[in-house]
Amino acid sequence: MQNATPIFLPIIKIDNENENVKTFYIQGDIKAKPGQFVMLWLPRIDQKPFSISDCDDNQFALTIFKRGPLTEKLFNMGIGDKVGITGPFGTNFSLKPDTNYFMVAGGYGAAPLYFLSKKLQSLNSHIDFFLGARSDKHLLFLDKIKLLSNITLHVATDDGSAGEKGFVTQQLEEKLAAAENKNKVLVCTCGPELMEKKVLDLSNQYDVDSEISIERYMKCGFGVCGQCCVDPIGISMCKNGPVVNKIIANQITEFGKYHRDKSGAKIFY
Repeated sequence: MQNATPIFLPIIKIDNENENVKTFYIQGDIKAKPGQFVMLWLPRIDQKPFSISDCDDNQFALTIFKRGPLTEKLFNMGIGDKVGITGPFGTNFSLKPDTNYFMVAGGYGAAPLYFLSKKLQSLNSHIDFFLGARSDKHLLFLDKIKLLSNITLHVATDDGSAGEKGFVTQQLEEKLAAAENKNKVLVCTCGPELMEKKVLDLSNQYDVDSEISIERYMKCGFGVCGQCCVDPIGISMCKNGPVVNKIIANQITEFGKYHRDKSGAKIFY
């Protein structure tokens, strides 16, 4: 299902991931692919885009960080309450058999990459999952990732409270340098943009394919408003993204330098 008019669907389950993040399971068969997103609408409050962290024939999941009026309201909702959903929208990560996936997740970027990992379980692809956060309290989906097969998990935290102390991009570079068959490697990343830019730089340096989920401020979700268009090529991240390959990412000169707020003003990193 892909709809441009909101359909009100019930919340059927809520998981508390940490003090500021919850996963909401919503009833409905939206046939989403890893990397896509939906627009969630609460009448008289707001509409926002959210990445899909899981999906099957009966339900889909949205992992949401509490920030702003819409999420404040959402965090006070319960089982049976309904939310307006449009989508799914956007491009998705590739699903390739017999491939060594290097997944690089920062913060709640772990959610769509977990969804991708689940979809790869039947494709005979190995996954090196690089999971990073500020501290052990901010690591998302750690236990869920451990339950999947064909995964080697690499963890890094800024303060060293879990895994290695430092950034997951340091671990990624070590693995890329040691990779014997780089033609069979696909790097997929989702998380803070400066981390993603480093991942892109490393994929260029080691000449491996990569796919990057680029977040921009979105209003419509299907390429009409132009709010999420990127400099200088002008493509919209809601329709031609959010997932782009490294060829396209290398053409987006604003990537890793600035993004635009809802007024269109540049916000530099």
